[in-house]
Amino acid sequence: MKYQPIDKNLFIKNRQKFVHNLKPSSIALFKSNDIFPTNADGVMPFRQNNDLFYLSGIDQENSTLLLFPDAPDPKYREILFIQETNEHIAIWEGQKLNKKQAEEISGIATIYWNTDFESVLNILIFEAHNIYLNSNEHTRRENQVITQEMRFSNWCKTQFPLHTFERAAPIMHALRALKEPLEIEQLQTACSITEKAFRRILKFIKPGVYEFEIEAELWHEFIRNRSRGHAYQPIIASGADACVLHYISNEKMCKEGDLLLLDFGAEYANYNADLTRTIPVNGRYTERQKAVYNAVLRVFKAAKALLVPGNNFTAYNKEVGKLMESELKGLNLLSDTDIKKQNPAIPAYKKYFMHGISHYLGLDVHDVGSRHREFEAGMVFTCEPGIYIKEEGIGIRIENDFLITENAPIDLMKNIPIEANEIEDIMNS
Repeated sequence: MKYQPIDKNLFIKNRQKFVHNLKPSSIALFKSNDIFPTNADGVMPFRQNNDLFYLSGIDQENSTLLLFPDAPDPKYREILFIQETNEHIAIWEGQKLNKKQAEEISGIATIYWNTDFESVLNILIFEAHNIYLNSNEHTRRENQVITQEMRFSNWCKTQFPLHTFERAAPIMHALRALKEPLEIEQLQTACSITEKAFRRILKFIKPGVYEFEIEAELWHEFIRNRSRGHAYQPIIASGADACVLHYISNEKMCKEGDLLLLDFGAEYANYNADLTRTIPVNGRYTERQKAVYNAVLRVFKAAKALLVPGNNFTAYNKEVGKLMESELKGLNLLSDTDIKKQNPAIPAYKKYFMHGISHYLGLDVHDVGSRHREFEAGMVFTCEPGIYIKEEGIGIRIENDFLITENAPIDLMKNIPIEANEIEDIMNS
């Protein structure tokens, strides 16, 4: 992997937290992701199952984690199954992890090859009453592909129909919402790489540059800093396309007088940064563009102060809505009459700010975690207000990533230029 090794104590601690939440006499099983095909003999780049990575640090395909904390024999309480390198694999793909390397990464002492999986499982499974299986239970999931995780769950239910099956996902969602210090280090590295990329393109962007050229500059800076690349499909939207929330074609020329909305972030060690800035293509905001930009920035600064323990998404969004309502009035986009006549279920400000203000961030860009849970120290959230005026061709969003602490939130992107004047100065230096 491109990234630096992660201390195995992170994964040891994560497993300890997980098994603490299991019912007595339970086995939990986690599978790696598939390698997805393209056409003919082509494949997509591999991306590990985040829950398996969280619990083991193993970043290799065809891997299985078995946890059985009540196993009578201690050596069977944590088992990792990995792919053995044969001559064909060695020639065509290179060596896979050996058992010693897998142990050094994960802190798991008992390592088997995949060929031993069924025989070892049969030794243990009938000593357990419950089987915990994992699944994608993200509220925004789209399960159109039958994943290895899903196939494995079906296989287990067929092979062991009289066991009680339990869901691992609720436990994982609760645990992953609170980041360990070593996880914060990975997130900070991803944010720092993102800063380097942003500063790079500020000097590159000018009228006549294509959006995909900017995307290429970001790729360059990410990879040269040990990132695998973009944490998600980047949004590089110039002109009116800045009002398209998920514009990802990144194909047009940036023109004189246009704004350019940049929503991107580096991935590092499977952890993700998520940044948004909106900059003037020619290096100078117009008076109207700067007025809208500063309105969004004021909402951003007030909203980030609300990321404190004890707050919750309902109260947080309600307060941000009031802030946005006031700013939209100041920009002559909403009137007192509009607000008085609004449908409370669809506030008037939603015409110009239609998405949420924050989401969890971590191994997933939209990381797992309950939106009904109170904010706690150790959670990481984005903060991303925006104003989109379709009729004026102005779309502005600002976004940084924040760690909630017992005191004030820590801005993991505090060194990234955000003030309009600072952005102009760098672009024109």
